[in-house]
Amino acid sequence: MEPGEALLARYTESLLGVFGTPQRVLVRGSGATVWDADGREYLDLLGGIAVNALGHAHPLITSVVSSQLSTLGHISNFFTSPTQIALAEKLLQLAQAPEGSKAFFTNSGTEANEAAFKLARRHGGTDRPRIIALEHGFHGRTMGALAMTHKPSYREPFEPLPGGVEWVPAGDAEALRAAVDETVAAVIIEPVQGEAGVHGHPAGYLKAAREITRAAGALLIFDEVQTGIGRTGSWFASAPSDPAPSDSAASDSAPADSDPVLPDAMTLAKGLGGGFPIGAMLTFGEHASTLLNPGQHGTTFGGNPAATAAALATLHVIESTDLLRKVQQVSEHTARGLVGLDFVTEVRAHGLLIGFDLAAEDAEALAPAMVAAALEAGFIINATGPKTLRLAPPLIISVEQIQQFIDALPEIHRRSTS
Repeated sequence: MEPGEALLARYTESLLGVFGTPQRVLVRGSGATVWDADGREYLDLLGGIAVNALGHAHPLITSVVSSQLSTLGHISNFFTSPTQIALAEKLLQLAQAPEGSKAFFTNSGTEANEAAFKLARRHGGTDRPRIIALEHGFHGRTMGALAMTHKPSYREPFEPLPGGVEWVPAGDAEALRAAVDETVAAVIIEPVQGEAGVHGHPAGYLKAAREITRAAGALLIFDEVQTGIGRTGSWFASAPSDPAPSDSAASDSAPADSDPVLPDAMTLAKGLGGGFPIGAMLTFGEHASTLLNPGQHGTTFGGNPAATAAALATLHVIESTDLLRKVQQVSEHTARGLVGLDFVTEVRAHGLLIGFDLAAEDAEALAPAMVAAALEAGFIINATGPKTLRLAPPLIISVEQIQQFIDALPEIHRRSTS
């Protein structure tokens, strides 16, 4: 029995099986490469599902977290730390937040969305009991975040969930306009729906959502857990950088709006800590920032010194190495390469969050089969549906590494269909 097989047997005996059987036992990583317990090497094109923004074992994050842990690792929220304050200031500066805006730190994206759910409830009270979410949206697995997640198979086993949530078709401004009135507390939107297969919205949709919610007195919440912190080639998908990614190589590749759209609240996580667990909710302006009063929300570990130090290091590397521009360049190269494959029917590239659909008569099995074949070939990718594959590699990945995958895809496809 190989070491990996033995470890997986121990996993099955000791861990709750909510994730099924892991595909491999990974033991170390460097940059965009990881190795398993049996010594096999893989190019990580999933990045821990858009988490490892700077890849694995980045020297600055390793150094900063180690240094922080040697002085102060955790304090309760009866106290604060210089890194917590500095991170809040930096995120608000990057978001071009107006005066009175605030940050609240959590440990994950679902926790950030729980905070946003409570913010909406505080705004709505009994007069505004409704929250509008989008079909195919994903906001997390805890009960409040799950209540806003559209997929029935995720929600139904745990009902009754917190009530009042309704869904409208994604990207349909008129459907949103018809749904939002003075009884709506908030509208929550992913600028790009990652778990749904990397689907953006039509140009102008986010701007229309801002106008609709403002006219009705409802909050607008952007869930940028997967799309924030450089993933789309901008700090935030709702605030595209200049130049915007080209859409010449792939359909649905441009941001939903060419100008920044400022919501009332934004949730972040995943790439924020470069692999270290941290999330955040940013509230913009005096109104949204005063809805949650002392004692109305909290978290034990949120905003601890080690996590906030890791996040500051991540932001510093992205900013100091002009990584946003590189993300746009690698995205365009990847989209062009994928479009040129005869078995790829559509590519949706939003920076280094990329979804592509496969031509298949038997679509029920092709994407998962290609995930398995790619793993055997040394590439880690993800299926979000029966015919859809997703890439979310580290932002530091090179054109040469991406090209290795594109070159290998025809053989991976052949093995998956033979």
